[in-house]
Amino acid sequence: MLAALVVEPGSAAELERRDPRDTLGLPGKAEAGTLLEELLEELSSLQERLYAEGKRSVLLVLQGLDASGKDGTIRRVFTGVNPQGCRVTSFKAPAPAELAHDFLWRVHAECPPRGTIGIFNRSHYEDVVTVRVLQLAPEEVWRARPQQIVEFERLLTEEGTTVLKCFLHLSPEEQQERFGERLSDPTKRWKHNPKDEETSRRFGEFTAAYEEALNATSSEWAPWYVIPADRNWVRNLAVATVLVEALRRLDPQF
Repeated sequence: MLAALVVEPGSAAELERRDPRDTLGLPGKAEAGTLLEELLEELSSLQERLYAEGKRSVLLVLQGLDASGKDGTIRRVFTGVNPQGCRVTSFKAPAPAELAHDFLWRVHAECPPRGTIGIFNRSHYEDVVTVRVLQLAPEEVWRARPQQIVEFERLLTEEGTTVLKCFLHLSPEEQQERFGERLSDPTKRWKHNPKDEETSRRFGEFTAAYEEALNATSSEWAPWYVIPADRNWVRNLAVATVLVEALRRLDPQF
């Protein structure tokens, strides 16, 4: 599965050729649910060993357009994980104190300490993609940031953090449907943002900016995985697989 998802360093992500509704060869939702439960049980065990060992850490970066399912992925994949050993950080628009520093300052401060898993709900990639599309900084500023990010992620890796980056690839049709649900479903209305309409209108611009960012920042030490996100059950299983496979390679010990 992972070979079909990864953006090989130096290669193009080719988002237009990746189907957001791809089932990745999975037989169906029920079977995927069984596989996910098995993975989550293993994740809980691996996370406990990582915490006990206390030598290395894992950073899972979740990026995607609005309504791609970042919150839902976190809720489902980290069900059953000991909250002492993981931490979720959601990055909003920078506060004045954060703007007084370089764009990676606030990100570095939230990176996971040894023995833990850090989950970024949005991340430093907002400072490339959103800043570019909404013209929040001069071109020479955001053009320089991908290489700065590559070196930053190299530093994290050399210091013992495994960096995993998942782009939740959503179709414009599914995004529109989910935006509609936010308005029609009282339990989801709190998610509605007045800017949803602009986000939908500029879907192509955001996708093109992400394509370029993924191409420039998928590295041997911090690869990108493009996750089909139209089907929640595929998305959740794919992200869980990325995470568990990485922890298996680390093989933490008590």
